[in-house]
Amino acid sequence: PPRNRLSPVHPTANHKTPRKNPPRNVHRWKHSKGADIMVIIMNSDATGQNIADVISVIESQGLSAKVMEGAQQKIVGVIGDKTRLAACAIDALPGVERSVAISKSYKLVSREFHPQSSVIDVAGIPVGGEEFVVMAGPCAVESREQLLEAAEIAKRGGAQFLRGGAYKPRTSPYSFQGLEEEGLKYLAEAREKTGLRVVSEVTEVEAVPTVAAYADLLQIGARNMQNFRLLKEVGRTQKPVLLKRGLAATLDEWLNAAEYILNEGNPNVIFCERGIRSYETYTRNTLDLSAVAAVKHLSHLPIIVDPSHGTGKWRLVKPMSLAAVAAGADGIILEMHPNPAKALSDGPQSLTPVNYEDLMKDVRKLARFMKIEGIISTDLS
Repeated sequence: PPRNRLSPVHPTANHKTPRKNPPRNVHRWKHSKGADIMVIIMNSDATGQNIADVISVIESQGLSAKVMEGAQQKIVGVIGDKTRLAACAIDALPGVERSVAISKSYKLVSREFHPQSSVIDVAGIPVGGEEFVVMAGPCAVESREQLLEAAEIAKRGGAQFLRGGAYKPRTSPYSFQGLEEEGLKYLAEAREKTGLRVVSEVTEVEAVPTVAAYADLLQIGARNMQNFRLLKEVGRTQKPVLLKRGLAATLDEWLNAAEYILNEGNPNVIFCERGIRSYETYTRNTLDLSAVAAVKHLSHLPIIVDPSHGTGKWRLVKPMSLAAVAAGADGIILEMHPNPAKALSDGPQSLTPVNYEDLMKDVRKLARFMKIEGIISTDLS
């Protein structure tokens, strides 16, 4: 049964205040400016002693090492000044196939560093695993009644997450800005009633402890993708983070934004492709589904798609959701409102309950078909 999360974490006896720093048993893969990362690929028949010997050499030079499981081989990741290993002839150690320096500016995020695809656990719901995940709900939390109704609809349709913005960064200062902590309380109540996990946006450094006290998944919106102070702050929470692509961000910029979070010791990052600005004016943004395959190739982190912001038109949300499934995305995040005509934010791109349930039926069918048939859309090599 869902846990009682009606109150923020800090006032209750059953919860602890979100940490500013990761717990001691969480290894912080934070490296200093100019430090390098390399991986040592072991032979497929390397023994445990071979790996222990490699780690011993690495640590004897004042560097950090971490063993990771590859598809066929074990990988030893190394952070620090790789020139310290120059005199160690590490490639000649028993069980070592070769060592590879990671030249990309994003290192912890790269698939070279972590060959196996990561599965992010969000309060017991795996993202990036075998099951396709759906996050659904209104763009903004407008009232208790509106949110609870939306949560029941999202649950009935089969979503695992309830989305809802309590803090709303808007283009116009006169637009609805959100209910802030009151909205977070409504989200916590909806979680208690439905068991849905909560994803909500955090817009500024000062709000991180408050949002982290209520939400299961912290969303960094497109406007904040390169708010580096905010990225560092959510990186210190150990809370899973949903990182949306910036309005005009390149893949390299997006991946480096995630690097800021991982570099603070938080490996729990999920990418979200939400469209980029282009010359096209018919749609709100241009949904770049090629980013799904590209990110899967370049990074070990999961990626979901936001077809609501990606198109800005509710009629396009279903076909783009199905396309996201076919492209190999790990999930989708949708805007759904009990009455889009009265929505205070993003009504034109929000699904009605009927349209949402229709979409969910076909999304489930396609995801199930691809799983049964063993269809893999992306090349992870």
